[in-house]
Amino acid sequence: MTTTRVERHIRASRQRVYAVLVDPDAVSRWKVPEGMHAHVHAFEAREGGAIRVTLTYDGEGEGKTDAHSDTYSGCFVTLVPGECVVDRIAFETGDPSMRGVMTTTVTLADAAGGTLVTALHEGLPPGVSPADNETGWRMALDRLAGLVESEA
Repeated sequence: MTTTRVERHIRASRQRVYAVLVDPDAVSRWKVPEGMHAHVHAFEAREGGAIRVTLTYDGEGEGKTDAHSDTYSGCFVTLVPGECVVDRIAFETGDPSMRGVMTTTVTLADAAGGTLVTALHEGLPPGVSPADNETGWRMALDRLAGLVESEA
């Protein structure tokens, strides 16, 4: 099982960061790599609640679901306000190298006047480059920081 782990210090409270992790409008603005945009189809922020998101390339890019987009769906597993969000998702794809259930765990901890956000992504399909996944998470966490720090 391939895993990536990314950390980012954010100058905002755990409660503020958590609120953005479970807000579908905010998710469409931060949980997307540069060069893509997100459409949130379903995002029921409760344990067992559905998730379905499409990420579409703004220009060139090869999608996992179709020529220019990646759609993933799944559900929330654990939600602990101010502490963590765990979900299980899978790409909607016909490509066997991109199939498989992935678990993402985002944890929040107090750190130096803000929050240490740790994103752990487990079970990457064999067709997903761990380096690309890590880069995408770094971009997303940078956007998350920009969103919550600008509103603090």
